[in-house]
Amino acid sequence: MQRILIALVLALSPTLALPALDKPLMRGAEVAFLGITFIDMSTEGAYNGVRADETARIELLEGATRDRFVEEGFVILSNDPVATELAATGNPADCYGCDVRMADRLGADYVLVGEVKKVSNLVLSINLVLRDARSGETLRGLAVDIRSNTDDSWLRGIRYILKNHFFKS
Repeated sequence: MQRILIALVLALSPTLALPALDKPLMRGAEVAFLGITFIDMSTEGAYNGVRADETARIELLEGATRDRFVEEGFVILSNDPVATELAATGNPADCYGCDVRMADRLGADYVLVGEVKKVSNLVLSINLVLRDARSGETLRGLAVDIRSNTDDSWLRGIRYILKNHFFKS
């Protein structure tokens, strides 16, 4: 019910819409892509631990995301200068602004982080957020729910986010 009310208010009042999400992105900008974090909230994960196929899918999503940003004319920076801090960070998408601070140290224009949350083998959610590396302002951000735990479903989810929200034509 709350989601319906929020959507209705935003639809009826364009002045309340988030203007940052409509700003064009600077092609050629430097992006600190701090990766996509896998969060397994499933019972299966609690019993069986990390699965190799899901670890490989995170790498698949990161590669697809990186490739799309490069295709769109962005420069993906090396994370080597912040590698120690990044490795010690459990989830750069949820670290009280450490993502923005790392991106600033890298000299990036934007910082990009993501998450895949697994509720079960049937229900997963993919989140991707792009923020201004100087102000921390969210410029793009979307979460999609996917059904099924396969390479194809994960790729459909990230491609949907990138095509329909990050790089709308």
